[in-house]
Amino acid sequence: MSGGHFDYKQRNLKEIAESIQRVIDDNLKEVKNEDRWHEVWDDRIYYYDYPEEVIAKFKEGVELLLKAQVYAQRIDWLLSGDDGEKTFLERLQEDLKQLKK
Repeated sequence: MSGGHFDYKQRNLKEIAESIQRVIDDNLKEVKNEDRWHEVWDDRIYYYDYPEEVIAKFKEGVELLLKAQVYAQRIDWLLSGDDGEKTFLERLQEDLKQLKK
């Protein structure tokens, strides 16, 4: 496994972004706890009722978190000696391009 300078914590950024994305996707829908096995505390049904203005900010947050994860990953590999400076710049550019898709 490559990297490790940040103890692989950059993956936490992606997990947070995915959790927020689930709230976006589930907004205005009833969600049974069993549908979200990792968040099970009891058998309640959750209902997110955030206004569109808040959901728009959630979407911005997801985008920024994913971008931060890309930067953290690329910097991690550079600092860990897995990439050189040129490769760092090339891979960062490519990863950011992929993120926009």
